[in-house]
Amino acid sequence: MATKSTLLLNARQSDALDQAAALLRQGGLVAFPTDTVYGLGALVWNAASVARIYQAKARPPEKAIPVLLAGLAQLDLLGVEATPLLATLAERFWPGPLTLVARCAAHVPEIVTAGTLTVAVRMPAHAAALRLFDLVGQPLATTSANLSGHANPLTAQDVMAQLGGRIEAVVDGGACPGGVPSTVLDLSVSPPRILRPGPVTAHDLRLMGGDLAFVEG
Repeated sequence: MATKSTLLLNARQSDALDQAAALLRQGGLVAFPTDTVYGLGALVWNAASVARIYQAKARPPEKAIPVLLAGLAQLDLLGVEATPLLATLAERFWPGPLTLVARCAAHVPEIVTAGTLTVAVRMPAHAAALRLFDLVGQPLATTSANLSGHANPLTAQDVMAQLGGRIEAVVDGGACPGGVPSTVLDLSVSPPRILRPGPVTAHDLRLMGGDLAFVEG
């Protein structure tokens, strides 16, 4: 699917994130560092751009695309209710490597939710990513910047090796500090269920006490 030249933008240069934000606003796909692994993002409201994420990654269409946020205030844009449990978890673990699955409004593009009326949301603990969200002015539909089934990308070079020529740009912010995809906790079911183990462990969640009863796996 290689169709174009992929820009490599140095996050240390003053205009790199401005360039990345402009490309995203134009409907482009941009990879950027997070606290876990490099993510591949598109404007959450641009269904055509989100569709290109599936194409670039050869991602199965039944797999929804998570959404990265600048903070709790952006949940309203997705029609996600900040329930007491969600708010407590976000306050404890955001910014950080915990993704929360919650029910969302029907106006969230179906290609983002895979028709589930739920969305997986997270606020990453990475200054470059948060600055990019601020410049774009809206959440980004974001998944790992790799070919589906291949190794998670920890550097910009990892991304270029897998997705070079398939996306518009990669923001090089150095190696990701975490290196492990986030924990995914599904709050749309009762009790909540851990869908993917990760840096926030079941033990970490249990330390919150009796307010959270959940199922592992």
